[in-house]
Amino acid sequence: MTTPAASTDRIPEAVHRRRWAILGVLMLSLLIVVLDNSILNVAIKTISTPAPTGLGATQSELEWAINAYTLVFAGLLFTAGLLGDRLGRKKVLLGGLAVFGIGSALAAESGSPTQLIAFRALMGLGAAFVMPATLAVLMNVFEREEQPKAIGIWAGGVGLAIAIGPITGGVLLDHFWWGSVFLINVPIVLLALALMLWLVPDSRDPNPGRVDPVGVVLSVIGLVLLVYGIIKGGQLADFTDPKVLATIAAGLLVLAAFVVFEKRSDHPSIDVTYFRNKVFSAAIGAIALVFFALMGVTFFSVFYTQSVRGYTPLQTGLLMLPLAAAQMIFAPRARLLVDRFGNRATTTAGMLVIAAMLAAFAALDADTPIWLLEVIFFLMGTGMAHIMTPVSVVIMQALPREKAGSASALSNTFRQVGGALGIAVLGSVLSTAYRTGIEDKLGALPAGLRETAGESIEATLGVAARLGPRGEGLVGPANDAFLHAMHVTALCGAAVAVLGALVVALFLPGRPTQGQQGEKEPHLVTAGE
Repeated sequence: MTTPAASTDRIPEAVHRRRWAILGVLMLSLLIVVLDNSILNVAIKTISTPAPTGLGATQSELEWAINAYTLVFAGLLFTAGLLGDRLGRKKVLLGGLAVFGIGSALAAESGSPTQLIAFRALMGLGAAFVMPATLAVLMNVFEREEQPKAIGIWAGGVGLAIAIGPITGGVLLDHFWWGSVFLINVPIVLLALALMLWLVPDSRDPNPGRVDPVGVVLSVIGLVLLVYGIIKGGQLADFTDPKVLATIAAGLLVLAAFVVFEKRSDHPSIDVTYFRNKVFSAAIGAIALVFFALMGVTFFSVFYTQSVRGYTPLQTGLLMLPLAAAQMIFAPRARLLVDRFGNRATTTAGMLVIAAMLAAFAALDADTPIWLLEVIFFLMGTGMAHIMTPVSVVIMQALPREKAGSASALSNTFRQVGGALGIAVLGSVLSTAYRTGIEDKLGALPAGLRETAGESIEATLGVAARLGPRGEGLVGPANDAFLHAMHVTALCGAAVAVLGALVVALFLPGRPTQGQQGEKEPHLVTAGE
């Protein structure tokens, strides 16, 4: 993606006067893109409930409803940035918002899980054009000396969305049907479009890069095949199934072809030569692993709080608040630890905290005091805050200054891919362990119901509810099987986080020099977001 570097030309006075209002509009656009995923987190249990309350989505369908968005978003991020440079950032931003709003309205009215997955992919298409364009517009309406402050405020919108998303989703689900978590986007999109037409100037790069359609297609196909194979393996509770192995292998082969093509292309979507730098690769890997853990734990913790513990969606949203609060509190202050102890020590400690908190999930049961879960969420958010800031520093130090835009896009891409794989891998482990734990308790059910009931805890509880008094005996075994599956899944996630700690401990640099800190500081948030 072309770096949206500040122009040396004087910004027109009319634009300069309304720059903070423009920033507010850009933050509104960013807010709904990030808010949508955090709202959905508390709605997945409701969507899995049989109609008319939900759609009766299976666990694998829920995983696809989340991953359809993130995979399309990640796959198109670079191309969307280049098209914005070529066609005009305002035009692309307006178009992306319009597509996102249309996708939201259609998702709200989905009549089946398949329709929801398709419309979530459409929303991801729109979001991919919104995210890079907001930053590019920002860089063109602020003078260089104000850009660090503006970028910091822009990035704060992400933390705000993470914090208010689950609560907003809980309020909506307490009063309206499940589709309201998508429909809420529509009036916000309409407001953002109106304000954007009025306030935001257009801009474009006079020397835009070339679009790489072959690279985009290969990356999206490869990721979809890989994630599909992982999710299918969890659905079947058998990763040795020939179809599962073939799909995963095909995905890896397509991704390998993508890497080879990008190495030979004179206009690659992703410049894979960046990854020859071990420091850069370790930092990008840390971002992917953090979101692998975050999205995976969010996925199974919603079923723990709602299905096992009986909390409402709103209460679940409030329970997740410490995770976001810790990030908002400590992320701006993480540089103090970096200055004292260095990037390597701070990031390694953050990874180990996340590993410990994931392992702590293995100690939770149906009667654990809920304040312990709050402590786990808060410490997990603290660990994340002390990873993202130093990792952002490292990324900007590892590449030349003129590559700041590419580094930002890569961070975004790997964050999305890491989250998608976290849901796919940990979700599949959860599904496999649950099915294994509940199968021998379903022998008295008819064959058709037995298959359905084994898919997830919500499916088991749904069958139990339909059976009435005869199904009450399934509730206890379902909770026990889910808790065992959650413990196994959490320990797998902890092992991945320990691996991440080893990577950053081996390859990240230590304490930066004073000169490095001063030189790179303005670009920190760009890389992290």
